[in-house]
Amino acid sequence: MSQFTTSSASSGSHHVMTTANSNSNSNNNNRYTNADITSSTLSMSSGLHRDDDSSTVSELPESPTLPPEMQRGDDVAAIPRTSTDYPRSPTQESNLLRSYASMPSEQLSPSASYPHIQTTSPPISQPLERTRSAQTVPSRPKQQHVRHVSSHNNLQPRRSKRAMPDHMAAALELSASPNVPPAPAAGMYWSRSVTYGRGPSRPLRAHTINLIGEQLFVFGGCDIKTCFNALYVLDMDTMTWSKPRTLGQPPPPCRAHSSTLVERDLGSGKRAHYLYIFGGGDGPNYFNDLYVLNADTLVWSKPATEGIPPSPRRAHTTCLWNDKIVVMGGGDGARALADVHILDISDPSRPRWSQLSTSGVPPIARGYHTSNLVKDKLIVFGGSDGHECFSDVHVLDLVTNRWTQVELDRIVPRLAHSATQVGSYVFVIGGHDGSRYSNDVLLLNLVTMSWESRKIYGGAPSPRGYHAAVLHDSRLYVLGGYDGKTVFDDVYMLELSACAYLPQITNFEIDL
Repeated sequence: MSQFTTSSASSGSHHVMTTANSNSNSNNNNRYTNADITSSTLSMSSGLHRDDDSSTVSELPESPTLPPEMQRGDDVAAIPRTSTDYPRSPTQESNLLRSYASMPSEQLSPSASYPHIQTTSPPISQPLERTRSAQTVPSRPKQQHVRHVSSHNNLQPRRSKRAMPDHMAAALELSASPNVPPAPAAGMYWSRSVTYGRGPSRPLRAHTINLIGEQLFVFGGCDIKTCFNALYVLDMDTMTWSKPRTLGQPPPPCRAHSSTLVERDLGSGKRAHYLYIFGGGDGPNYFNDLYVLNADTLVWSKPATEGIPPSPRRAHTTCLWNDKIVVMGGGDGARALADVHILDISDPSRPRWSQLSTSGVPPIARGYHTSNLVKDKLIVFGGSDGHECFSDVHVLDLVTNRWTQVELDRIVPRLAHSATQVGSYVFVIGGHDGSRYSNDVLLLNLVTMSWESRKIYGGAPSPRGYHAAVLHDSRLYVLGGYDGKTVFDDVYMLELSACAYLPQITNFEIDL
C-alpha cells in the first residue's frame, strides 16, 4: 500500500485563508582568532585531571600561561604550596607550632619569606601572623613531576574533557582562517519529511487539507483514475498518519472540491471545529452539495440549505469571512465561471445561499486559481479558463463588493498552484505556467503588490500542480500533487529560516 512517506522534512499551503503567527529566530555569530583558540585551549589543558568515568588521575602537560605552582586541576586553580604544605600528622603539627612559637618575630615577617605578599592590615593574633621560615624549618625537596611520553604528543597540549568539543574548536579555527568563503545569504530550505503510520492508500491530487491545532485533516482527491472520499489525519508534531473512523453521511468521492474550516466559540474556553465541504466532481459528475464534518466528534452531516445554491462546479475556491463562506469561480464541465456566492452560516442550523452582486472590473471566468482572504479583501491569483493560463491578480473588497485589478511588475502565469499567506506575503508554490509544471517558490508582497523571490537551499520537490500546502510552525508543508504523468504521495517541508518572522507581520494595509 502506498503512503505519504518521505525522508527529511518539508512545506505547503491550502485553499482556506487563515492568519498564522510564529516566533522568529535570529542568529549571532562570534569570531575568534587562532591565538584566542590556542590560548584558551592551552590554559584549560594543564594540571591534574580526573577522568569522569574512572578514579585514575593522569598528569597533563603544564600550561605555559600559568606558573608551575598555579596549575589548574579539575578546572579549579590550586592554592600555592611551599615544601611544608603537605599533609602532616597531629604530632607533627604540634611540634611545628612549638617551633614557630620559639622563633624571633623578625624572622617571621611575611615579607621575608614571601616578598610578593603585601600585608596591609595588622595581625589578629600572633600565631596567625607567623609564617614558616626556611632558616628554621627544613624544606622538603620539591617533588618532580613525572609525565608519560604519550602526554607530550609532539609538544602539543591536550585538552581536558571540560574543554570545548573537537568539532567546536575546529569550527572556530575554520572561521578564523582567511581562506574561508563568506557564509551564504540567509535563505529558506527544502527537505522531504518522513511520515509514519497509516497514510492515504493511494497518491493524491486535487485534495484538500485543513489544519486544526496540530492535526492536519486531509480529505478526498484522486489518483490517476479514481476519486476518494476517505479522511486522513496527519499529526504535525510526530508526523504520524491515522485514518479515523467517521460516522454519518460523508460526501461522495470527489476531487477539486473546497473545504472550509469554521470555528465556533462554545464558552468556557471551548471551541468547536467544523469542515464545510462544497462541490467537487468525479469524472463527468459535478456537485453543488454541502456536507459538514464535526472535526471534534468525526460525525458527517448534510444540512438543508436555504436560497439558491451555486451551480455544480469544481476547481473553485472558498474562504471564511464574518460567518460567511465566499465561493468564487470554478468550472462546470462546459465553461469556466466567474460568479461569487455567499453561504451565510451565522445560524448553523439554517445555512443560506445568496449570489453577491459586485462592481468594478471582475476577473475573467476561471478555475484552478487561488483565493486568499486578507482582512476584508479577497486576493485572487492565476487560474485558467481551459484555453489560457492567467497571471493577473484581482482584489475583491468584501465591504464594498468592488473588484480591483492590480498591476504587477512581472508576468507569472499559474494554474493548479498553491498560495499561502505568510504575514504580509503570499507564498505561491508550484503549479503549471501554461507550458510546463513548476516547483518555483514566488512571494507576492501584499504591501507593494510586487513579486519577490528568495534563495532556497536543499532538495526541492519535483515540479507539480494540484498539490495542497499549509503553514505550520513557520514551515510550509506540501502534500501530494501531479506532474502530468505521476501522482505523488510525498510530503515536503519548506523551512522559512530567515523568513520565519513573516507570520508575525499582521499590521499592514493593502493600498489599491
